[in-house]
Amino acid sequence: MLTICSKIVVPYDHSESSKKALKMAMNLAKQNEEIELNVVMVIQPQYPYGLPYAYAFSYEERVELGKSQFETSQHILDEVMEELQFLPNKTKTFLLEGSPAEVIVDFIKGNDVDLVVMGSRGLSGVKEMFLGSVSHHVVQRATCPILIVK
Repeated sequence: MLTICSKIVVPYDHSESSKKALKMAMNLAKQNEEIELNVVMVIQPQYPYGLPYAYAFSYEERVELGKSQFETSQHILDEVMEELQFLPNKTKTFLLEGSPAEVIVDFIKGNDVDLVVMGSRGLSGVKEMFLGSVSHHVVQRATCPILIVK
């Protein structure tokens, strides 16, 4: 069967918008078992508001905070893998660290991605008029088509 894409990526942050995007990507992937579906979750170190990172925590506290954030994110991706197990397609999850918008664009460019399916807004409290800041950045810089799910 001829398909328009062979690899779909879903940036995932556990928001309602990203959950809808994942469902949409799964439905698209079901159309052809040869489509690979990758789910990418990016964690960004959390800092208390108003305090520079270096002064906010000791080294041990930063390590513990990062470990907690990683464990929570890994648990979320484990739940995603449970959903993906019912697909006949090849599926992978990736837990990456850094600035979400930049990391997602780098992942797209470095992995021969044919289509990105992502939510219009994530968990960020910052609102833009039409798209969330990460979605907007990815749309502007990605090298492949982007499907934005509301």
